Amino acid sequence: MNPALPKQTLSMKSVCALLLIGLLAGCSHAASGENEAASVDGQVAVTTVKPLQHTFQDTVEAWGTVVGDPHHMRTISFAHGGQVVAVQVAPGQAVTRGQPLLTITPDPATRSAYQQAQNALTLARGELVRTEQLAAQRLATQSQWATARKGLADAQATLEAQRAVGGDTAQETVSAPVDGVVTVVSVGLGERFAANTPLLNFTPAHALLVQLGVQPEDALSLQPNMAVQLYSEYGAAARVVGTLGMVGRSVDPQTHLLPAQVELPADASAMLLVGAVLRARMSTADFSAWAVPRAAVLHDEHGNYLFQVERSHAKRVDVKLRSPDGDTVGVQGPLDASSRVIVLGAYELNDGDAVRESVQ
Repeated sequence: MNPALPKQTLSMKSVCALLLIGLLAGCSHAASGENEAASVDGQVAVTTVKPLQHTFQDTVEAWGTVVGDPHHMRTISFAHGGQVVAVQVAPGQAVTRGQPLLTITPDPATRSAYQQAQNALTLARGELVRTEQLAAQRLATQSQWATARKGLADAQATLEAQRAVGGDTAQETVSAPVDGVVTVVSVGLGERFAANTPLLNFTPAHALLVQLGVQPEDALSLQPNMAVQLYSEYGAAARVVGTLGMVGRSVDPQTHLLPAQVELPADASAMLLVGAVLRARMSTADFSAWAVPRAAVLHDEHGNYLFQVERSHAKRVDVKLRSPDGDTVGVQGPLDASSRVIVLGAYELNDGDAVRESVQ
């Protein structure tokens, strides 16, 4: 037996052991590297901005309808009865001053009363002439002569009254007194009507207002003479600025809203139609809040919130959304002025997640 063989065998075993240790060490370093890579990959990439304090305005929103001012709306009627022979307008139609609206014929009783007044005047004139002749012959007294003169004056007054109610005309045409809108037509073609019956309602063009419905909790912050921004719900119509005239203090049992009225400028009729639906915005009071991008504010079953970066981790902060309009919104809550707010990537986060931020 060769005495050197055992020593060679031991040497080979040592080499194998060393190789095995090296391989294990290499695997250990590889596993360590993978863990470090996993730690980097576990960070959510986000974009952040610095929160800033800003002054905002509280606003109250309401919806309403353009209507005619009841204090200026005119109801057209006649002091006598008659029959409608022509209807020249429809409800909601805009008309100009002097434009025909309705044509009527007086009822037979009115015509008869006028003819009787004419006959009475003719008789009174004849009686006065006869009394004057008798007085000249000393066959009538001064009292009889005075009575005849009074009879003539009364007959003339009666005829004028019958003429004023249309008894002397075969037809009468109702014309628009000024530019405006016909809001209601209460009679139809051929319809007979009694004296003082409302025939139609007419609203002058300069006498429009907006009837709003306001949430009861918003009413206390509204005051008369406040400016009201009005926007049409029928498209991109021009904005109209009105003045808050009245805020009711009794809730409408049907809408459960408080009534409010907005007075409109005289030129508003050129842009608004009676019956049009408008959205109203009223600025009430100034307040201070954090100004953040709209995309930073999230919402769940607990309310509104956002994330700030604290030591490379996302921290949830519950906030109250005070000014929700626009790309930059106002929020109130315990924000840290030195911590940046997460804007992009916030939807993927949970409270405490590791983040890797880039500054916007």
